[in-house]
Parts: sequence; C-alpha cells; structure tokens
Amino acid sequence: MTEPYAVQVPRGYRLGVWEVREPIATGAFGSVYEARRTDGGEELPRTAALKFLPTGTGTPRQLAHLRELIDREVELHRRLRRPRLIRMYDTLVVDDPDRPRLDGATVLVLEKAEGSLSALLASSPRPPAGPALLAQICEGLAQLHRAGWVHGDLKPANVLLMKDGSARLADFNMAAELEGTHAYTPAFSTPDYTPPELLWSEIGERGRRIRPSADVWAFGVLAHLLLTDSFPLPGGTPTARRDAAAAYARGTDELRLSPELPDGWREIVRQCLTRTHEDRIATDDLLRRVEAAAGTGRSPRLPRVLLPRRRSRRTTVLAATAATAAVAVLGYGISSWAGAGADGKGTAGAGTQKVTPATYGASELRTDKGVPVAYRRLIVDSAHDCVQPEVTPALIAALLKAESNFDPDLSDPTAGEEGEYGIARWTPSLLRWYIRADGVPATETPRPPLTPAESIPAVGRYLCFMEPRLEQTGLTGDRRVLLAAAYRTSTKVVNAAGGVPPKYRAYATRVAHYLKEYTPPGKT
Repeated sequence: MTEPYAVQVPRGYRLGVWEVREPIATGAFGSVYEARRTDGGEELPRTAALKFLPTGTGTPRQLAHLRELIDREVELHRRLRRPRLIRMYDTLVVDDPDRPRLDGATVLVLEKAEGSLSALLASSPRPPAGPALLAQICEGLAQLHRAGWVHGDLKPANVLLMKDGSARLADFNMAAELEGTHAYTPAFSTPDYTPPELLWSEIGERGRRIRPSADVWAFGVLAHLLLTDSFPLPGGTPTARRDAAAAYARGTDELRLSPELPDGWREIVRQCLTRTHEDRIATDDLLRRVEAAAGTGRSPRLPRVLLPRRRSRRTTVLAATAATAAVAVLGYGISSWAGAGADGKGTAGAGTQKVTPATYGASELRTDKGVPVAYRRLIVDSAHDCVQPEVTPALIAALLKAESNFDPDLSDPTAGEEGEYGIARWTPSLLRWYIRADGVPATETPRPPLTPAESIPAVGRYLCFMEPRLEQTGLTGDRRVLLAAAYRTSTKVVNAAGGVPPKYRAYATRVAHYLKEYTPPGKT
C-alpha cells in the first residue's frame, strides 16, 4: 500500500545545520528522516535521525496527547545521557509558513541507528548475538533505573542497533521519573510486554502508576522471545497471551517456559516473570546474572541484512516486495518501518512506501474480505490496546464497515447537532474524550476532517470503556454486537432495552454480518 509519510519532508530540506536525506520510518503521527550536517563543525555527528512530530498549530494532524509524549521524551534526554540510551543532540521547531503541514513541527535530532531489534528478529530469529544484546539491553535498563526513571514501553521495536552492533534503548515518550516507589505514565501499553498487575490497573488523573519492576517483566518476555523465538505465555494472539498472563497471575495456571530456553537463562527469565511485582528480581541483581549468562561484554556483530548498502533499481524493488512479508520497526517511537521507494531514492511522497503487509493480524482479521490494507495496522493495534476480550480486530473492522464503508472522508453535518465525520462517524465533542491515549480528554474539541489515525484508536478506547458498563447478566445477543449498538447509542440505552434496541436492529444485523465475515475460521 503506497501512501505518503505522516509528515512529508522533501529531500534536501534544510533545518538549522541539517539537510534531510533518506526517509527512515513513519507512523500515524510522525516520521523519521536521515539527515546530514551541512556546516563544518565537529561538535555534532555528520549524520543524524530527525524525528518530525506535527505539534504546530497549523498542522491538521495535531493531537493534544502528542505534546505530552514529546515532553516526556525530551525531558529524559535533556536530563540523562547514558551509554546504552539513544542520544538526543537537539530539539528544533520548524518555522516555515509556506509549508502549513510542516510549519510548527517539533523535531528531535537523534543519534542515527543502523537497525532495530525488531528488524533483526524478523530477518534472523534466535540470532547468535542474542545473549550479548540482552546484556546490553539490561545495562540500559539499569542505567535508567539508577537514575530514577522507568522506561514503560520496553519491546524489540524500542531497542536500536548501532553500526558496531551494540544496542541502545530508545523511544522514551512513555518514560517517567520515579516519585518514591512509583512513576506515572499514560494509560497505554503493549500487552505482550505488560505485567499482569498493570493490565487492569486503575487510571488516575496523572495516568497509571508504574514501578521499575514493570520493565523487569518486559525484559523477561523480551529475553524469552530473543532466545527461543516464542513468547513465554501461551496463545496465538496478544489477546490470548494477555488472558494467559491473567490466569498465571491468579495462580490458576503455571509458567511453562520453552524447553528451548538455555539452562543458564531459565532461572533469570523466571525471576523476571513472577506473579507479583514484589517477587521480581531487582534490576542490579538482574544485570549481574545476565552478564554472567551472556559471558561477554563485547558488542555483537550487526547482521549484514541490517547494514546499508547501495542497491540497483531491480534489487530495491525486490527488497521492497520481500519487506511486505517481514515488516521491521525502526524504534524511534514510530510504528511503521519504510524502505526506499520504487525508484531507489527513498524520497518522501509518491515514491515512498509505508509497509503494512496485507497479512498483518491475519490470525484475527481475515485478509480476503475487503478490509483495506491501509487500516489493518490501526485496527489490529487498537484492539490489542484493550484488555477486554470482546474488543477484537474483527469487531472494530465490522463497526467501521457498518458506519462508513471504510470511507475516511465521510461527512454528515446533518447528523445531530454537531454532525458525524470520518471513518468511524465520530461526533467531535464525543471524540474529544477518547482521542488521547492517556484517557484524559483533549483540551480542544477536534475539528473535521477527522483522520483514520485519530478515529480508529479512539474506537478501540471507547469500546474498551463501554464493555464493563454493559450489564453482565440479563442482556440477550452477542456481546460484541451489543457493544457496537452501544457505540451507536449508549450503554444505558442497551441495558434498558435488555439487548439491541429496536431502532438499531438493522444496524446491529449489519455489524453481526461483517463480524462473522471478518473473523478467521476457528475463531468465535
């Protein structure tokens, strides 16, 4: 699927002493570009990664929560400089009224990496360098924790690999400084790397309380994945593995680590993945055990597949095709990796590919029933961010189909007092309450047009909010369809009707039809 970068920056664009070169990665809200230094000074490196985040008032994609996430990342970078943390050299603001979509963007000037752990695992599961990389990742965690910070989102995409093969921790927009034993982070997490005590934790005005032990749990999951090419908790989807984590935490199931996990690492992973945070190993003790198990402090050799090399036009096209089968994330806090365009130049715009494979989330969302590839990642990831098992990718896709037929430009100003807009037919004043990932309402009501990047994650959050508010008994019908009916009306109306209200039965029938159509065989 070819589509422009979230923040389009032309090749050769000048910003301070930097000139933009090749695109590196893009996500829904920001984009990363390689840049080279244009002056002769030696205080900065010759190349860097520029992370463009649209925070200016003139940027249509601006989201209120993005400012907080940027502030978290910048604050950590300004106060901490450690060998195992990706380095930030500067922050800049674009002042370019002639480019309204770029004007006002915040730009982080970051140390440039050559790849990510996510890319390495996609190309080489169970890499020989795994133990040495784990020692360096753990060293980075220890450096953070000693300084009084929690990472909050440790996962392969947020571990970068440098040219010499060494590892750096990156993406600190979920990081938080400890206040005694706890810190406070936005109510967002990657379920596979979230400890059980946080999956259903209360969310206060300042966000969710988190301890360093949450990073230790995430490290245990990452270590198991790196050394065995499998997750430590059973299940074919993040939702199933989340449920397994809950059963393990309740004591109704045991932790069954892979038999392929090396003996020297088995006890380390067990000490990370304890049922309660109190029993988890302390970070400094973990580091000593990991370094002993790794047996080396040398930087691993970076696999050739991650190293940049000159390509012919034919090689570039073949590589872009292969990338759709094994997408890799370059973890500058951007969710989608992108390679060079078909012309081999990697320029932003029509020649740039944002790689979201048509098979993304195929175990939970059918790939042959017309769900647009452009929205698959948003749909699947939005469902995974919810702890309620009823909120599935198939349900979100069915709801979007029933609401708009996947039309991102839908505009119905006659619906109600405010009108309904975008792929999910949001009323702007209601979207305001669910547009932020941290659960805090946006300071301003969003104005149409409403993008899929804004609308789809908010659908997942709204369904996740409503599910516990549906009556647990006394309702008739598929609970997922009842959730969709509540999206169209309210949980209060559905509860009072004891099921789908008569007025919304035609709508609910359409959702049920698409839900069945989009759910893979064998799923319910």
